[in-house]
Amino acid sequence: MRTIDWVDGRIHIIDQTLLPGEEVSLSLETVEEVAEAISSLRVRGAPALGVAGGLGVALAARRAREDGEDVGEAISRAASLLASTRPTAVNLRWGIERVEGVYDPSRPESVEDLIREARAMVEEDEKINRLIGEVGAGLIEGGSRVLTHCNAGALACVAHGTALSIVKVAHERGLVAGVTATETRPLLQGSRLTAWELKRMGVPHRVTIDSGAAGLIASGSIDVVVTGADRIAANGDVANKVGTYPLALAANASGVPFVVAAPLSTIDLATPDGGAIPIEERSASEVLEVNGLRIAPEGTEAYNPAFDVTPASLVSAIVTEAGIVRPGVDDLRTLFEEAPWVGETTG
Repeated sequence: MRTIDWVDGRIHIIDQTLLPGEEVSLSLETVEEVAEAISSLRVRGAPALGVAGGLGVALAARRAREDGEDVGEAISRAASLLASTRPTAVNLRWGIERVEGVYDPSRPESVEDLIREARAMVEEDEKINRLIGEVGAGLIEGGSRVLTHCNAGALACVAHGTALSIVKVAHERGLVAGVTATETRPLLQGSRLTAWELKRMGVPHRVTIDSGAAGLIASGSIDVVVTGADRIAANGDVANKVGTYPLALAANASGVPFVVAAPLSTIDLATPDGGAIPIEERSASEVLEVNGLRIAPEGTEAYNPAFDVTPASLVSAIVTEAGIVRPGVDDLRTLFEEAPWVGETTG
């Protein structure tokens, strides 16, 4: 299953807002449609956003060429629009810049280079995330009871996932006794999306309310917590779906490993620590309404951050396609030294 792909000159996505009730594919034909899909969470998850950014730039270039418009200006407008949609996920900016950097105005055929580069990102993401699963499964012991937060599965990537890629490979090896997914309020990515993916994988699973997860960890019912990430700072601080930080606190207090899974493109060496990560705040309606029905009194305000930051000191391991690092012990920069191809274009 591919969450996002380039098909016949258009971007195809699975509309995640309709799951698990309906599995609907959308064909996006304009950059504005791509931006709306990102903002509305029809496509979401850090790796998928990186691919969406790259494909969106390629789409803008193709449309501009067909319409006889200035391709360079179209690329610049698309890059600005797409980058503004989700400020926390560094993969989005990375994907945009990777494809944008291929364009050479002196070579009309470089539009095709952009498209090839964006399509290469799709193929790479699928391979990278399967590799994350194979690397990370080595951290899972037999009979493990796993807890995960939000959705870091195939729906958050092109395929396989990050945290759920580890679960998938470990399950294939017979190491997983079961998975508990937090419901992940207010948009319920855990109960809607992660549970849907776990069912398709055939993994025994259950859903818990967000506020019940810490107590579940403290009770001794969880052996390892595995999450994804939307940005990892140079010092190992991790920005992920809001509610991750308290899980890390609970895991640390109970001696339970807290593992973060993410591709190298999620590591932002230009961001020194978690305090420098911009945290997206979403609409108050997500908190004050349920299915369009207001549940809080008129005049009530809302604080609705999409992410929180977990300090590196609470992270047991960060799993990437290039290997595993342990914050406070290993330097994240060594991952890039061992994988010098990261960030290079394929042309």
